Amino acid sequence: MDGMTTPERWVPPASRDLIQQGSRRLRYCVYGPEDGIPVVSSNPTPHTRWERPDVVDAYQRAGLRALSYDRPGYGGSSRQPGRTVADAAADVVALAGAMGWERFAVTGFSGGAAHALACAALLPDRVTRCAVVAGTAPFGAPGLDFFAGMSDDNADGFRLATRGAGEFGRRTRRVATQVLADLDAGSPDAGRLARMRAMLLDGQQGWADDMVALVRPWGFDVRDVARPVGVWFSPDDVNSPPGHGAWLLTHLSNAEGHRYAGGHEPGSDTTERLLRWLAA
Repeated sequence: MDGMTTPERWVPPASRDLIQQGSRRLRYCVYGPEDGIPVVSSNPTPHTRWERPDVVDAYQRAGLRALSYDRPGYGGSSRQPGRTVADAAADVVALAGAMGWERFAVTGFSGGAAHALACAALLPDRVTRCAVVAGTAPFGAPGLDFFAGMSDDNADGFRLATRGAGEFGRRTRRVATQVLADLDAGSPDAGRLARMRAMLLDGQQGWADDMVALVRPWGFDVRDVARPVGVWFSPDDVNSPPGHGAWLLTHLSNAEGHRYAGGHEPGSDTTERLLRWLAA
């Protein structure tokens, strides 16, 4: 699959649209074998529904039928101003209905972790398992120094988000301009460029809304999550420091912890283990 990411050969995967009441659109992609175990993926902040080729391969090997969607305000999904983390559950129910899935697993990475937990908390009869990777605890969580071990840049972003989507939106535009300029100057990988453009150009409203939702009340209590939860976190992570993973393990009633090395983003071996855990 690595060869598929060359500038000449990379082609975006087919996208699907789900139109909800009020003409609100959710755009998504589906990966893995058609008869695979259903799983809904809540991607990071910012994100795109277009998964990396190595992740697509991992879904195939694990036997998972994975739905990856643009949260409101990203890509082709309509913005939902003022949305909460808990609102993700209703979107996931609608997407699962479009797929004909009664039961499904959920997973979330980084900013998507809270949204996966929302599904596990609010859809106990639908969700089988929940895997969260490099997720944060709720902002202001009791007994946690939210910013301990966090990079200055990430901490500044969370603090700015407390001032609203408009304030954070100015940051997204500045960051997107710089990152895309750097990529245009130095990346030969057409797939990576396309995914980054989707995240940073077509996702700026969603990015701001994600961050605001993460620093406001989530709309559910993590202690209400009864489904099995795997919490993956790294002691080297400065975006979602390990104290957050430890806090989640303490406050989730049916959780098991998995450490991985290397910082915020897990390596391919960790991804394989996580997906096989979901499929168990």
